[in-house]
Amino acid sequence: MEQKRIGIVTGASSGIGKLLAEGLPSHCEVDEIWAIARSKERLEQLAPALPVPVRAVAMDLTREESLAALGELLHAERPDVRVLINAGGFGVFERFDRISEEDAAGMIDLNCRALTLLMRAVLPYCTRGSTVINIASVAAFQPVPFGAEYAATKAYVLSLSRAVDRELRPRGIRVLAVCPYWTKTAFFDRANGNAVITHFDCMYEPAFIAKKTFAALKKRRDYVVPGFVAKATHAATKLLPHALVMRVFLAQQKLKNK
Repeated sequence: MEQKRIGIVTGASSGIGKLLAEGLPSHCEVDEIWAIARSKERLEQLAPALPVPVRAVAMDLTREESLAALGELLHAERPDVRVLINAGGFGVFERFDRISEEDAAGMIDLNCRALTLLMRAVLPYCTRGSTVINIASVAAFQPVPFGAEYAATKAYVLSLSRAVDRELRPRGIRVLAVCPYWTKTAFFDRANGNAVITHFDCMYEPAFIAKKTFAALKKRRDYVVPGFVAKATHAATKLLPHALVMRVFLAQQKLKNK
């Protein structure tokens, strides 16, 4: 029996993850998409828009039993995982000591731990030509006051992705980190609930990020920074001392005395 070719997308119920799930069949040969998020109802809404079957896998990836259940599903079906897209994640913009313990732990658990364990669970089912796409952030390139923990988790994602990409090259498996700038998604409803961040010099559409992500699949880079403003910011963080970058950021947000 021929192996089923699948794509797995976390955070597939909204934002960038949803658009990547919807666009995946046009850019990768898959027989089925496993869409992962907490809301089964929202995941099931993906099916009518896609030319391949969608399996709605409703689970909270911060829970150990969810990761174990996904591992058991993979073991039972032994699919050929052509693409894993780790788009699930969240952030909180606030002074570090004001973030709740639940949110502080949650950012690490979802952005770092779940992503890492998903990669480990899926890689045995990847073959030559498979790709792992991890959604990081431009914040990965610099320390971000009042977004300290979120930026640190994304720095982890970027570093992990680039190193594992190099390790997997002999197997013909690629890991791509996508580093978006500010993007118009529901992410900010939670992340900036206290309106700590006030200055948005540019806000990209999630469709643009998805388009650039798929375009990057055709290239051999291990990370991509979509958009001119994002690239300029990335260049600045490479050329300027991070102390200066943080000072400018704080001045833009008027956060000096918060």
